[in-house]
Amino acid sequence: MPAQALALKPVHVADLLRTGRAILVDIREADEFDVRRIKGAVSRPLSEFGSARIMGKPGQTVIFTCRSGMRTGMSIERLARVTDDVPFILEGGLEGWEAAGLPVQEDHRDTIALMRQVQVVTGLVIVASLVLGYEVAPVYGLLAALFAASMAVGGATGFCCVERVLAVMPWNRSVRV
Repeated sequence: MPAQALALKPVHVADLLRTGRAILVDIREADEFDVRRIKGAVSRPLSEFGSARIMGKPGQTVIFTCRSGMRTGMSIERLARVTDDVPFILEGGLEGWEAAGLPVQEDHRDTIALMRQVQVVTGLVIVASLVLGYEVAPVYGLLAALFAASMAVGGATGFCCVERVLAVMPWNRSVRV
C-alpha cells in the first residue's frame, strides 16, 4: 500500500517552526536551496537520500518541502522510509509559503540554477550536433543521441552526468560551512 502524506498549510508550518515544534527539511538540490529558501529549513537533497533516518529533536514534527510541492508529493514513498512517522509536507512548497505572505531568504548570486545550466548545455549540444550531423557528417548526430539518452537516464535514476560535470565548474562552487 502506498504511503500517504499529510499536507500542512504554510501558516501552520510557520507556527510550528516558530515554536520549535517542527523541523523543515528541504529536499531540493543544494544549488536551489542556496539561492532561495525558508529561514530555518535544513537542506537534505532528495538525490542524496540514503537509508539514514531524518529526525528532529524529541517532540518535533519532520516536515518536507520543495519548490512547488510536486517533488515531495511524488516522493512520498522515499520520505516515508526516512522518517518514523507519516511524512508531513508543506502544502505548495516554497511557492505556497510565499503565496501565504511568509518571508523567504534569498541569495542574489549571478549564477543560473544548476538544472537550468544542464538544460541550456544539453539543448545547445543537441542542436549543434544535429546541425553538424546534417551539414558536415552524420556521425555528429550521435552526440545528440548521447545527450538525449543522458537526460532520459537522469530523469529515470536521478543521476545526471551533465549535472555532475557542471557542479564542479568554478562558477558553481560555493563555500559551505
